[in-house]
Amino acid sequence: MAATDPARTDAPWDTRRLLQWITGFLAERTIDSPRVCAELLLSHVIGCERTRLYMEVDRPASPTELARLRELVKRAGQHEPVQYLVGETWFHARPFHVDRSTLIPRPATETLVELAVQWARERGGPVRMLDVCTGSGCVAISVVAALVTPRRGTTEPPVSPMEATAVASDLVPAAIDLALRNATRHGLQARIEFRTGDLFESLQASEAEGFDLITANPPYISDAEWAQCEPNVRDHEPATALRGGGDGLRIVTPLLQQAPRWLKPGGRLLVEIAASQGEAVQRLVQANSALVHRAVQKDHEGLDRVLVADRAA
Repeated sequence: MAATDPARTDAPWDTRRLLQWITGFLAERTIDSPRVCAELLLSHVIGCERTRLYMEVDRPASPTELARLRELVKRAGQHEPVQYLVGETWFHARPFHVDRSTLIPRPATETLVELAVQWARERGGPVRMLDVCTGSGCVAISVVAALVTPRRGTTEPPVSPMEATAVASDLVPAAIDLALRNATRHGLQARIEFRTGDLFESLQASEAEGFDLITANPPYISDAEWAQCEPNVRDHEPATALRGGGDGLRIVTPLLQQAPRWLKPGGRLLVEIAASQGEAVQRLVQANSALVHRAVQKDHEGLDRVLVADRAA
């Protein structure tokens, strides 16, 4: 560690100095968003909201806090994801528990949520949703939460809450446990049913044509792209939640083939894809006569991100 390591100096270490030290330490090791990571680590150790750090910049850290912080900063400097270290991340303006059973929610996936919410509001009426490969549950929870509560903090006209429920499934039992914790955290455990199973295998035959909306963020990283992933992803996040085989479409292909069976006529399918897969998934969905109105929407960075298709009426 650096010579100014807080565990090896008699100088007082307050919040201001600690943020400067952690930020510099992580930046030297090419960690993305070092200042944000510093805030997450320090607020986690102290036990406060990130904004509180700047209200008490002169607060001295205790010896116990310094020892714990030093260990976490060291691990973060070795590219261990800060979100796993603190057990939490933010997605679509809400906090979510995260652990190593599933991938860390990313801003690009918020495009999937926004498209789902927009479609549901424009369509109107009750919404029955299915979210496969749910992971932390962030997509299903964010969509349902947005539909059942009025929008706040915008200049748009108020929107009345809608009736929305969901089924969310994942192959990994630990991920389902995590997703249920997140739903409970946001008071939505009565609206979202969590099931263990691969893609659609947890559904009953009686549920065919039973969903207005299907969303999915499946594993889609190709083998070539996986080799180029950053160490924090490749060495720490579960490969089963990220890797999609040679072309990245090993899970996407059967998902597109099977989804129409479970959608109501006119229902919508939204699937997150890799930025390099836009043309390939369009070819796949064009070969399926049960899906119409096909398009690929871009994320906030202008990259192909979400396949949009409707079940033929």
